[in-house]
Amino acid sequence: MIRNKIAALIGAAALAGLGIAATATPANAAWSDCDSGALCAYLGDYGYGTPGQVFGNNTNLEQYNKFNNAESVFNNGNSCDVRLYDEQNYGGNNVILKRGYIVRDLDTEASTFAQDIASNYWVC
Repeated sequence: MIRNKIAALIGAAALAGLGIAATATPANAAWSDCDSGALCAYLGDYGYGTPGQVFGNNTNLEQYNKFNNAESVFNNGNSCDVRLYDEQNYGGNNVILKRGYIVRDLDTEASTFAQDIASNYWVC
């Protein structure tokens, strides 16, 4: 009986240790991790995490996890602004994100796009 309790405690401690390791968050990536010419989406607010990057126009960004679940976005385009849409195929609500601009928190700064940028079109 005591042996079973000790085994249960050791097992619980091991699982708790794994849970802590599994939920540890990666170091914050700098906005500068977004390649020149790219539109970058991040799974965390304020550019937290590794960016998902696209170049050119895209009718379906929802196929990419980091755009489908975006929390922040950065236009690191070389010379163009980018129009973001909340529906695929350039549909629905849209907003222009100027070159060099970021949206630190899509939930509060651009709530229409909260956790989802569905398509983009570069505007030069």
